[in-house]
Amino acid sequence: MHDLAAGRLAVWATAWLTGRTSYDEALDALLDDSAHRVCGLPGTDGAVPLGWALSALRGAGEQRLRLVLPAPGDIRGLPAVPGLAALALESGQAAVGGQLAFVPEQLGPEAVAWTAFPLRDAPPAAPLVEDTLRRVSGALDLAVGDAARTLAALDLARWHPEVPGLLAGLARRTPAPGLPADHDPLALSVLGRAQRLAQVLDLAMADAPGAAVTTAQAAARDDALRPLATAVREAAMAAYNWVPRN
Repeated sequence: MHDLAAGRLAVWATAWLTGRTSYDEALDALLDDSAHRVCGLPGTDGAVPLGWALSALRGAGEQRLRLVLPAPGDIRGLPAVPGLAALALESGQAAVGGQLAFVPEQLGPEAVAWTAFPLRDAPPAAPLVEDTLRRVSGALDLAVGDAARTLAALDLARWHPEVPGLLAGLARRTPAPGLPADHDPLALSVLGRAQRLAQVLDLAMADAPGAAVTTAQAAARDDALRPLATAVREAAMAAYNWVPRN
């Protein structure tokens, strides 16, 4: 989840729909020198530019998009539209509005394919629990503390020497880049920490070189790190889904 295309679409589309940024600024931030094409947009045939999706959102009267990070057994926030949940679970992310939802597929370092899902006749989705930034920040701190013993027991730094630097970086509260200028500083900080912790999780969940981790050890590791993974997911959603109060 280091670079969530659906998160960027949710935050920049919402900023544009609410008048906090211009169409050009939002589109530039979303494209970022990459090729984006959208399939399934109502009224279109084949793949169309991502800018058409922004225009479609405005035309449909959309107010905002929300980032949803589904996981097995937890698809809250995804409307019951054929194919949406399966594709979003495969991608690990979706940007969901009231009229349209979008799921990205990373085709390479510079290409993203989007699938659009019309939601006009969909039954209401189970709502996301939208936590406050302060609560998810605190939950992230607690989860890191609980997982620290597991990371030490795994001797992760032995296999991945970059881990201590990633963990040390958490104290610096480096903000995540690429979000609108008026985005809440705490949201930027929370997202930056979640992104670094996601890198640590990727390393921790990978088997050590030479298959040094047994099946039982891997199961214990996964159980111990699951609360941290949940905290990272919830922190990322809260950070991307923040909007100013009117």
